[in-house]
Amino acid sequence: MEVPHPRPVVIGIAGGSGSGKTTVAHRVQERFPQNTVEIIHHDCYYFDRPELEDSERAAINYDHPNAFETGLLIEHIDRLRDGQSIERPNYDYRTHRRCAASETVHPADILFIEGILVLESAALRDTMDIRLFVDVDADERFIRRMARDISQRGRDLESVVHQYRTTVRPMHQQFVEPSKRYAQIIIPEGGHNTVAIDMISAKVQEILVRHRGVDYRELGMGGSAR
Repeated sequence: MEVPHPRPVVIGIAGGSGSGKTTVAHRVQERFPQNTVEIIHHDCYYFDRPELEDSERAAINYDHPNAFETGLLIEHIDRLRDGQSIERPNYDYRTHRRCAASETVHPADILFIEGILVLESAALRDTMDIRLFVDVDADERFIRRMARDISQRGRDLESVVHQYRTTVRPMHQQFVEPSKRYAQIIIPEGGHNTVAIDMISAKVQEILVRHRGVDYRELGMGGSAR
């Protein structure tokens, strides 16, 4: 008889572009044994727009909630909570298209949902056990975003600045910053805030013990099992 996988602890982590959301998720992930933590990026769920020309896809406002297929992400979270694997889409930032190949994600004890707008959607918030917001100064976020987009996404300085002025900054003010009120924990300094990361890890551990009787301190919590 197959033993059902325990219901995962779902952690939403939002914050402005370049705030260090992924870094925080990885820092917590390092505290737990291998394969117990999965991180799913909202950016993977951008709508595919094959009917559009390249220039039209490049002009889409990718910082607006309507750019994301959030319904599919919610469906995938529900399936993972039910102990089923999913085929998570991959997204190519250079072509602004979904890749042909997806990635299989298996159920895990802890599931991070990361993205600038994951706390903006009420339906998405309802899937979460813990809601976090990474709060970093706007100048620092812009510098990090500029370095990332130029080095990893094939963009030039002019396009990065134009996008920041026309969509990133106004959408942050309209949607991202207001979603901070839904966070249970606000993390200043991002991945450099070791105190906050210690607190989040301890809270996750507490939930796992209370809900499932799983104590990862006995299994190498703290990174020794990774």
